[in-house]
Amino acid sequence: MTSEHVPPAGAEPADLAKVVSRQRAELDRLRDQAAVSAVLERATGALMATSGCSPDAAHETLAERATAGNRTLLEECWLTLGALLPAASPSEPPGTGHPAPATPRTAPAPPPVGTAAALARLGTDLVRVGSPHQLAGTLLAHLAPEVGADAVLLYRRPPGEGLELIGYAGVDATLAAQWRRVPPLTGFAPLESLRAGEPLWLERFAEDRREYRLIDEPAGRWLSRAWLPVTTGDTTGVTLGVLRRHGAAFAAGERDLLRAAVRLCAGRLAALGTPAEPPAPDFSRTVQTVLDALPGATVLLTPLRTALGNVEDYRIEAATPDAVDILGRTGRALVGAHILESYPSVAGEALWQGYLAALDGEPYEGEPFVHEEVVAGTTVRAAYSVRAARIGDGLLVTWLRHDMEGRQEQRLADMQRLGNLGWANWNLVTRQVTWSSQVYTILGRDPGRGAVALDLLPDLVLPEDAPALARSVAELARKGGTFDVPFRIRTGNSIRHLRAVAEGVTAEDGTVVEVHGFVQDLTAQRSAELALVDSEQAIVTQRGVLDAERALATRLQHALLPLPSGPVRLCGLRVEVAYLPAQAGVHVGGDWFSAIELPDASALFVVGDVAGHGVDAVATMAQLRFSAKGMVMTGSSLTGALSRLNFLLLHSRDSQSTATLVLARYQPAERRLVWAQAGHLPPLLVRAGEVRRLDRPGGMLLGATADPEYGSAEVLLEPGDRLLLYTDGLVERLGEDVETGLARLAQAVRTPEPGSLDALLAAMLEGEWRDDVCVLDIRVPVAEEE
Repeated sequence: MTSEHVPPAGAEPADLAKVVSRQRAELDRLRDQAAVSAVLERATGALMATSGCSPDAAHETLAERATAGNRTLLEECWLTLGALLPAASPSEPPGTGHPAPATPRTAPAPPPVGTAAALARLGTDLVRVGSPHQLAGTLLAHLAPEVGADAVLLYRRPPGEGLELIGYAGVDATLAAQWRRVPPLTGFAPLESLRAGEPLWLERFAEDRREYRLIDEPAGRWLSRAWLPVTTGDTTGVTLGVLRRHGAAFAAGERDLLRAAVRLCAGRLAALGTPAEPPAPDFSRTVQTVLDALPGATVLLTPLRTALGNVEDYRIEAATPDAVDILGRTGRALVGAHILESYPSVAGEALWQGYLAALDGEPYEGEPFVHEEVVAGTTVRAAYSVRAARIGDGLLVTWLRHDMEGRQEQRLADMQRLGNLGWANWNLVTRQVTWSSQVYTILGRDPGRGAVALDLLPDLVLPEDAPALARSVAELARKGGTFDVPFRIRTGNSIRHLRAVAEGVTAEDGTVVEVHGFVQDLTAQRSAELALVDSEQAIVTQRGVLDAERALATRLQHALLPLPSGPVRLCGLRVEVAYLPAQAGVHVGGDWFSAIELPDASALFVVGDVAGHGVDAVATMAQLRFSAKGMVMTGSSLTGALSRLNFLLLHSRDSQSTATLVLARYQPAERRLVWAQAGHLPPLLVRAGEVRRLDRPGGMLLGATADPEYGSAEVLLEPGDRLLLYTDGLVERLGEDVETGLARLAQAVRTPEPGSLDALLAAMLEGEWRDDVCVLDIRVPVAEEE
C-alpha cells in the first residue's frame, strides 16, 4: 500500500525499482565528482599560494605528483593539503594540561607520509557524512588506529550559555544523555578549550581530575583526553573531544594529526548547518518493537542527505507488519530499503514537500486519494491519506485508510462542534423534523423528547424574544426567503445567546414545502463583547484616576522641589541642577536634590531616589528631603543623619518604602568634600580629563534593615574639578546592566561640551527614558574664574 497514484498500465513494480536504482547510482556518481572537484580546487589554490604558479601549472604539478607516486589525483590533493600542517610548538611539551599558543610558520614542512595518508582517507570519507553524529563515528573509525582513540565527542556552544552534545561515538546512550546539555560550569574542559581557542591536552589524570570537571568521573574510564576547538567560518563554536583509555601523553605526530583532522572537519560542519541532537543508538530497534504490535501501514524513515545537506532519499528503519512496497516486501523485510526504491512516486512534488515540512517540525497530512487494490481477484477502491511527523532526526509516516462516506460525516460533525452550531430541517408537507445532535446540545433539550416543529420553536426562547422569532418563522413559512434572528434561551441558571439562520424551499407553485438552516451558540462571543465594554469603561475610569494623580503629584513636586533657572554659586562652587521626569507611567517620581549653604559656611549636597512613582513617592521624598536638611543643619553627622533617616522610613506610614541617598558636605577653606551614601551610585569625579568613580563607603539603602551601618569618605577637590551626583535614571537602560550605563556616562563627560548639562543629558538620554533623572553638576572654578 502506498500514497502514490496507481502506476500506468503495463508498468511493473520491478521495472520502476530498476529505474530508481539507476537514478540513485547516477546521483552517487555526480556527488562524488562534485566532491573531487571541490578538493581539487582547494589543493590547486594551496599550491598556487605556496609556489606562486598559475592555476594550469598547479593542476599539472598535482597530476605529475600523483602519477609519480602511483596515487589517485584525489589522494594527491589530500596529501598537498596535509602538507600545510603546522609543526608542534616547542613550548608545548607532552603532558601539559593547558592550551598552548600556536607557533607561526612561514614555510610549513610536509607531514609524515603516514599522517598525510591518514588525512587523505579521512577526507575521502568526510564527503559522505550527513550529520554531526555520523561525523563522530567517522572520526572514531579513523582516529582509533592512528592515535588510540576510544571515544569521540562533539560539543556545540548554542546561543546563550553552556554546551550541547551534537555527536558522539564510543560512549553508551545513557552517558550521552547525562552529558547532552551542560551549563557553563567553571573548569569544564570542553568549554575551557572553546574559551581559550586552543587545544587542551589532559594527560596527567590525577592532576587533571582536580583542576577540571571531567566527563564520566570518578569512574576513571579515560585516562588521557584532548579537546580541540573547531573553527567554522569566522567563529569557533564547536569543540572535538578525543578520549583514550590509556594515560600516555599525545605524541607530536598525534597532535599534528588531530589538529589537521579538526581543520578537515570544519568545512564539513559548516556545510551541515545547525545540527540536530544525535539519535539514541537503539532508537530504531525500540520503534520497531512498537510497530510490530500496531495495525495499519507505518514506517520510520531516516533522511539521507547530500554533501550540501539536502535530502535526496530516505532509508526505512522500521515498519509495521501491514506495510508493503511495490515489490511485495512487507514488515521487517522493508528495513534498510530506500523509500524511492520501495515507493518511487513519493518523489512527487506534494508528498515530497510534505515530508520536508515534517522534518522541519510541521506535521504533515496529505489530501485523501483513491487507490485501487486487488483483493482475492477483485478490484477494491479505497481512500487513503498520508500523515508524517518528525520523531528524533527522522519521520514517522502512516498510511490511513478512510471510509469515504464516514469521513464526510465526521467532517460535518467536526465543523458543527468547532463552530458551535447544528443543522436542522423541517419538512412542512410530511411534518417530519430532523435535527443534528449539536442542536439538542445548543438548545439544552433532551434528545429523548424529540425535535420541535418550526411553529413551536418560539416557545423555547425567553418571552421578550419570542414575538420577533415567531414573526420571522411565520413570514418564512408563508413566503419563503431567508431569516437571521438572534434570541436567548434559559438553560438551568444561565442565559444563552443564540442565532437561527434558515431558508425556505418552494415548490413550482411557490408554496414553501421545506425549511432548513442552522442554530448557532453565540454565548461566548456575546460574553466577550460585554466583558470588552466593561473593560473599556474600567480603562476610562482608571485613566481619569491616573490623570488626576499625575496632576496632583506634579503640583506637589513643583511646590516641594523648585528648580533654579540657571547655574548658582554656592560656597565658591558653580552648581547646576537638572531634573527630568520619566516619559512613562505617572511621570512623577521620588527623585530629589538639595544644594544649600549651612550656617557654618559649608555647603550640603543631597541626591536621593524613593522607589516608585506617584503621590506616595512624592510624599516620602518630601519627608526625607526636609528631614535630611534639618538633621545636618542642626549638627548631625552625615552617617548619623542616614541612620536617623533609615529609622524614620521604617516607622513611616508606608513602612514598605525604600530609598537610596547620597549626602556630601563641602568645606570651602580646605576644598574638602566629605560624603556618605545609602545604596546609591557613587559620585563621578572629572579631573584633568580623567574620569573616575569615587570609592563608595559602606551603606545599605534606607528602609531595608533596622540596624544598618554607614561609613563616610572624603576627597580634596582641586581647581577645575567637576563632580556629578546623579540618580540611576541617568545611566540605567532596559536590557543592559548598570556597568554599561556608567561606562557610557564616563565617555559622555570626557567629550568637550559647553558649560551646561544640556550636552551631557542629550548624550545620555536618547529616545524614551523610563525613570526620573536628577543630576547635580558641581564644578570647582579655576583661579581666573573665582
